[in-house]
Amino acid sequence: PEEEPSWGPHRLALLVPFRERFEELLAFVPYMHRFLSKKRIRHHIFILNQVDHFRFNRASLINVGFLESGNDTDYIAMHDVDLLPLNEHLDYSFPEAGPFHVASPELHPLYHYKTYVGGILLLTKQHYELCNGMSNRFWGWGREDDEFYRRIKGAGLQVRRPSGITTGYETFQHLHDPAWRKRDQKRIAAQKQEQFKVDREGGLNNVRYRIESRTDLSVAGAPCTVLNILLDCDTNETPWCTFG
Repeated sequence: PEEEPSWGPHRLALLVPFRERFEELLAFVPYMHRFLSKKRIRHHIFILNQVDHFRFNRASLINVGFLESGNDTDYIAMHDVDLLPLNEHLDYSFPEAGPFHVASPELHPLYHYKTYVGGILLLTKQHYELCNGMSNRFWGWGREDDEFYRRIKGAGLQVRRPSGITTGYETFQHLHDPAWRKRDQKRIAAQKQEQFKVDREGGLNNVRYRIESRTDLSVAGAPCTVLNILLDCDTNETPWCTFG
């Protein structure tokens, strides 16, 4: 069906940072494949599975996914695995005019501050490169998307958001159970000060990683690619990448 002209010329790389959330993955992949296919969005789902022993690094995984997503995709969705769109009017089409924040603050069930760009964000590959991707300095949970907002502004881009969506905070299903999946929110040593700085040096240009394996598989009939990713950390530069 994706070869039909009605599906349009663009192809989305859905980049999903992941670690040890298997139950959410089983729900996410078939749901998003059906949702995007119904909207006639050509797409490829990439599960970016961090398999090293460092703390979780969402931003670096997205950088890796961008670099490994291939030339047959021309835009990306930075997409949390625990957030499912419920409203069929949400727009996942090619964001030619600039970054498009699908999970906008007035719709996201948890985060409502005006500079929020996490959850689900669409960018053309050209615009992501213009920002030099995301900072690799954010190990543990949080703050990397706030820094990326500053990168977007610094690149002269304007964040756009959905309009005419009337479902409010019922627009998405949030699968995360904080009692079952505790987030790594610890701030270690200099990390407390560094988390509010803008990284003007790093991003796509210096992400350090190795692909342990690349597997194409089907989840309840929905195709996806799982990248098992070993990130690397310079402990002199970001000693908070470990708990040691």
